[in-house]
Amino acid sequence: MRDFKKSFYPISAKEEAVGKAVVHAAYIVHKELGPGLLEKVYEICFCHVLTKNGYHVKRQLDIPIDFDDIIFDEGLRLDVLVNDLVICELKAIETVNQVWYAQVLSHLKLTDKHLGYLINFNVPLIKDGIKRFIH
Repeated sequence: MRDFKKSFYPISAKEEAVGKAVVHAAYIVHKELGPGLLEKVYEICFCHVLTKNGYHVKRQLDIPIDFDDIIFDEGLRLDVLVNDLVICELKAIETVNQVWYAQVLSHLKLTDKHLGYLINFNVPLIKDGIKRFIH
């Protein structure tokens, strides 16, 4: 299995700072709401916490696919992009499937971003639901 934490690009101080804010926002939301709610609820609250703390958040972004000099605007959607630097895919599921790891890595590659998080809020301890990806 590929080591998803292996870095080919150095992560900037700005990316690291945003990454810390993402993890902090996930902790705040999970502490307040706990597990068991719909993904949309977590997304709204997660984005609110980040915005309240001065971060620029974009939700539900379509990711175009650039192939053979053609732009395809179909198929992929990114949950949250923070400060145009860090990708966040949010879930509220019992079991994380390997396909979600591939989804985050695909989003990183197609957007030319280097840092992403897969955050599953449906866990007893949020630290067990946060996975960091570097591309």
